[in-house]
Amino acid sequence: MGAARLRAAQRRYFGSGVTRPAAWRRGQLGALLRLLREREEELTRALEQDLGKGSTEAFLSEIAVVRAEAGYALKHLDRWMAPERITVPGGLRPARAWTQARPLGTVLIIGPWNYPLQLVLAPLVGALAAGNTAVLKPSELAASTSRVLARLIPQYLDPEAVAVVEGGVEASTDLLAQPFDHVFYTGGERVGKIVMKAAAEHLTPVTLELGGKSPAVVVGGDLRTAARRIAYGKFMNAAQTCVAPDYVLTTPDAAPVLADALADAVREFYGSDPRASVDYGRIINDHHFDRLVGLLADGTVVSGGRHERAERYLEPTVLRDVDPASALMQEEIFGPLLPVLEVQDLDEAIGFIGARPHPLAAYLFSDRDEDLRAFTEGVQAGGLAHNVCTIQLAVPGLPFGGVGASGTGSYHGRQSFETFSHLQPVFSKPAGVDTLRLAYPPFGPIKRSLLRRLL
Repeated sequence: MGAARLRAAQRRYFGSGVTRPAAWRRGQLGALLRLLREREEELTRALEQDLGKGSTEAFLSEIAVVRAEAGYALKHLDRWMAPERITVPGGLRPARAWTQARPLGTVLIIGPWNYPLQLVLAPLVGALAAGNTAVLKPSELAASTSRVLARLIPQYLDPEAVAVVEGGVEASTDLLAQPFDHVFYTGGERVGKIVMKAAAEHLTPVTLELGGKSPAVVVGGDLRTAARRIAYGKFMNAAQTCVAPDYVLTTPDAAPVLADALADAVREFYGSDPRASVDYGRIINDHHFDRLVGLLADGTVVSGGRHERAERYLEPTVLRDVDPASALMQEEIFGPLLPVLEVQDLDEAIGFIGARPHPLAAYLFSDRDEDLRAFTEGVQAGGLAHNVCTIQLAVPGLPFGGVGASGTGSYHGRQSFETFSHLQPVFSKPAGVDTLRLAYPPFGPIKRSLLRRLL
């Protein structure tokens, strides 16, 4: 079925009202949970084929995240759907006012290749909870995961409400030409601009989950703990994570100690030869592998650096002596290269971050409350975390999204429901007694005086 016919069919189905009752929404979320439980082995195998993900990482970073989102939505759905009363000013009474969340209609969700399961299905949780129909476009670069989603989703979810479209740029272009009620895109800034431009043709609202160079600032606390937490957040999924620490800023005294501790953490997690570790992944394709290997020359390799193109293997690598003007520091790395740069203090680090486009995340490692306050006030990012990296995404109640070049809009938890809903205001005033007569012209001095007093 072509993109236009698919969108039209889903729109008709939405118009029938089938998707609006809470029972339908609960049924779809429950079916999604069954899919994740019953087909976990197939999903895990597809992720291993696409990205070399081990089964534990696939569960923690993809399957468990979606399960938590769906479970959270089921728990809170009745409250989210309930009308919310709004206070009416005295001069307009008697009257009632409330807001009611209504589904947007038919939405398009375009997923990326780095978390090809989570970043398609987690937005879908919000779309279903809000009562929409949805077209899913998985990334063609994660071909195995795309195929398994296309096969399994119609078996579990309402096939008239949720469809999977496979394909490359042409398929995405055809979908973006349709007047969807919302477009949710996760990926890079370049394609994000294309998505926003296409959506503007229909005045379609968009959510853009992009990326950027997320910094980790280390100015205090236990350096070895900081190193383990940075290494964990960075090298998961072979560092192909939008909120992974992209670079480290630390003081001259701490830099050599931290660099050594990062190398130790890599050995602790993945052994002396990460290539043999079942817990360390691979680069998605040759193009990205070649790009990353080319960036190795922009710094001095402190640890790591080994690579094998035939396997798309690139060892977790720590670099120093990196020029802030180098290519390594001008683009999001999106791979297992971690530059460690020196700043004199936290103020300089905050200035360094502020002189660049807003990142998707920013991390501070310090045991001083005054540092946390200064960082929180001084850094503009999609989200902040203190003494951890990436795991803030596991809190369903925390909205996740970017700011500026790192994205627009947010989701997770209730924010997912609201992203795919229209919060419709309703005002209701009884007609039996026309208390508005005071506001009708003509306006004499008594009316003017009373109106000013009331309003």
